Amino acid sequence: MPNYFALIPAAGYGSRMENQLPKQYLTLAARPMIYHAVKTLCQSHKITRVFVVLSPQDPEWQKYDWDEFSDKLTVLYCGGETRAQSVLNGLAAVPRQFTVEPNDWVLVHDAARPLLMQSQLNQLMDELAGDPVGGLLAVPVADTLKRSDANNYVRQTESREHLWQAQTPQMFRYQTLVDALNKTIHMNITDDASAIEAMGLRPRLVHCKDYNFKITYPQDLELAKLIIQKRRPQ
Repeated sequence: MPNYFALIPAAGYGSRMENQLPKQYLTLAARPMIYHAVKTLCQSHKITRVFVVLSPQDPEWQKYDWDEFSDKLTVLYCGGETRAQSVLNGLAAVPRQFTVEPNDWVLVHDAARPLLMQSQLNQLMDELAGDPVGGLLAVPVADTLKRSDANNYVRQTESREHLWQAQTPQMFRYQTLVDALNKTIHMNITDDASAIEAMGLRPRLVHCKDYNFKITYPQDLELAKLIIQKRRPQ
C-alpha cells in the first residue's frame, strides 16, 4: 500500500496582504496562519509525514512552538524563488531523510488555505485512492466571468460551464509529480495540477463543499477568523 505524505510550500511573501510579515505568519485565531494547515494535515491518520518547505533565510518559524507536531512534522529550509521550485526542492529533499517510493502519494497544500478540514482531506484521499493520475480539491465557478481589454473594459462574457476554481491539497504520485515539475519548471505554472496536465495527464476534480479559500487579501483573513470561530465547539 502506498504511503501518504503532505508538503506545504511556505517560502513566499504574499505582497497583496499589505503587511511586512510573510503571509503564512499572519495571526489567525491566536496562531500563525500556517499553523492551521499544519494541524489539519498532522492530525490525519492516513498521512505518514508532513513537510514544510521554508526559505533558507526564514526568520519567523523558530519564533513559534511546534512541539505538538514533533512526531510527524519536518521542516525543510530549501524553498525556491517560485512555488513550483519550492515544491520541487522539497520533493528532492524528502528522500534524503525518509524512504519514499515512486508510487507514494504526495498532497501539496497551500499555507494560505487555513480552513481545510479533516472531512475535506478524507474525501480527497478516498476519491483519488484508486485513480491512475490523482487530482485536487476544487469548486465549480459560480460567478459570471468577464474578459477585459487592456483598459479594463469588458470585451466579452465567458461561459462558466465546466469551469472550476482549483484549490489544494493537490494529490499526485511522488515520481509523477517530480517528473512533471522538472519538465515544466521554466514554465509559468501556478499549481501542481498544471504541471501534471502539461504531461498529457488528466487530474480529477474533487468537489470541495465547504470553505477552503485562499487568504489573498486582508478581508480574506477577517472572514477566515469568523469561520474558525463558528466552527469551534460551543
